[in-house]
Amino acid sequence: MPITLESHRDVAVLRIDHGKANTLDSDSCRELVLRLDEASPARAVVLTGTGRIFSAGVDLKRIHDGGAAYVSEFLPLLSDALLAVFGFPRPVVAALNGPAIAGGAVLAAACDHRVLGSGTIGVTELLVGVPFPLSALEILRCAYGTAPLPSLTYSGAVHGGEDALARGLVDELAAPDDVLERALAVAARLGELPAEPFAHTKAQIRQPFHERIAEHRHTDDLEVERLWRSPAALAAVKSYVDEVLR
Repeated sequence: MPITLESHRDVAVLRIDHGKANTLDSDSCRELVLRLDEASPARAVVLTGTGRIFSAGVDLKRIHDGGAAYVSEFLPLLSDALLAVFGFPRPVVAALNGPAIAGGAVLAAACDHRVLGSGTIGVTELLVGVPFPLSALEILRCAYGTAPLPSLTYSGAVHGGEDALARGLVDELAAPDDVLERALAVAARLGELPAEPFAHTKAQIRQPFHERIAEHRHTDDLEVERLWRSPAALAAVKSYVDEVLR
């Protein structure tokens, strides 16, 4: 299974376990939504990766192999998975056990608290030649504010350690071997808060972003899909796969 579910007392641990880079494809996105639903009785959730990487984001090899038809199938599932994390009513803590890149960084941003060990975090979609789905941008806006978005997205830069902390991309640092334990401790503490008041407060904080997504997602998703399906974007993905991933 691309997403595994473990229980640590009252905290559920969702672990991305999908290939060498813990990438997101149609299967792992569907699985993430299902596992979050299964984790709903827990007091809190920790989201982490397998090995020494959190997630490198979208599985570009699947995009390359599947072409335009796969893009149309995949993009709505990606948004659904990101929004399932973003809208989860209980605390969600990201244990960044390694690099969180592109869609992996957005997954981290969808959480309520981010603990970084080794590795870097950054959104690199424009470097590959594809735009962000609206849900991803609104999640980044909620986590980091509007002002940093241009430099964060246009540059495609990745940041680690004290630099990531100073920029507010993560909430705290931990030794690589201690990331999960620290995330579990934070999740347990947040999970002690009264469930219904926490859920309502979280919903209040995120309501403007959910509203923008609900109002504009349909039309924006069509444009994002068009751009991802374009010959130029598919050629850029092919070039990236050939030069970087092989």
